[in-house]
Amino acid sequence: MEVNQKNLTATFSLKRALIPILIGLAFSAYSIYASDFDLSQLKNVTFSIPYLILAVVMMSIRDLAYIIRIRILTEKKMGWKDAFQVIMLWEFSSAVTPTMVGGSAFAVYFMNKEGFNWGKSTGIVMITAMLDELFYIVAVAVSLLILGNSLFGFGDIFGFNPRTYFYIGYSIIIFLTLAILLSVLISPTGTKSILTKIFSLKWLKKWQHNAERFGNELIDTSNELRGKSVWYWFKAFFITTFSWTARYLVLNCLILALNPDISVDFLQQLKIYAEQLVMWVIMLVSPTPGASGVAEMAFSAFFKDYFPQNSHAAVAVLWRAISYYPYLIIGLIVLPVWVAKVERIIIKNLTKKKKHDNENQN
Repeated sequence: MEVNQKNLTATFSLKRALIPILIGLAFSAYSIYASDFDLSQLKNVTFSIPYLILAVVMMSIRDLAYIIRIRILTEKKMGWKDAFQVIMLWEFSSAVTPTMVGGSAFAVYFMNKEGFNWGKSTGIVMITAMLDELFYIVAVAVSLLILGNSLFGFGDIFGFNPRTYFYIGYSIIIFLTLAILLSVLISPTGTKSILTKIFSLKWLKKWQHNAERFGNELIDTSNELRGKSVWYWFKAFFITTFSWTARYLVLNCLILALNPDISVDFLQQLKIYAEQLVMWVIMLVSPTPGASGVAEMAFSAFFKDYFPQNSHAAVAVLWRAISYYPYLIIGLIVLPVWVAKVERIIIKNLTKKKKHDNENQN
């Protein structure tokens, strides 16, 4: 698949990036209006600059951990600069596509253009998804074990019982994790067989050869991954846990920064951390790009009691300004640089191939 800068940059344009920002700000403005919060009251809100700085640091740590993870999974075949570009583009595509996992399909494309075949690219992206979901499953189990029913101490969210909604989402995540485990690590031959049958249909038959090649590449990747040491998987899961913990601690830091009355004891901070796990299920199935609007409304519903003077809706904007909006800006900067790099590589490879063919003819 040849890189077409015009098509790719059109897909991820400035207009496309502005849509989730505008949706999010619109929902936040409505929340501020509905809460009868006077923006002039912000001057009366005390805040801790060190905790605000720590919130930004936590988000940076999360990104660094993601970069380290992709290097672990590729066994350092991807350099630091390339890994940074892929992760930023991955986050950018997730931010401008519906549902929080919308960027995975684009991630496979980005990985492929970094020199990994389609089977390996898909395998690595699916393994990252499996690690993310596995972390979620474990984190929820530990939180429930420690906090019990106090985790669901809030009322209905968007007219739904959050406990019911959460357990449905949690069950789906467990199912998806098992599905990835089965298709990539346990039975890739079964995955290939299913793909071959699907692409044997009359209107899909012209892609059957590509499907078979993809299946073979996935089997090779699976065999390679199954041969990895326990240390390899421990490092991958540890850095996944580290990255998500840093991501969730952003909100803990914001609450500590804006509410000096909140206790820093372990159970209080774990409750804030665990409530984000519940909120994540709602954001995961959002139909809007990057869960824009839904995330801001869910934030206000879940965490309004933690902030003084009905300032929760305004704080939601700050939360997204740290954890979401930067990817839209960075992505717009990185995308044309990355596309130009890939085009140079393609031209270089074509020139090398042409030279090699000419030498063989002579």
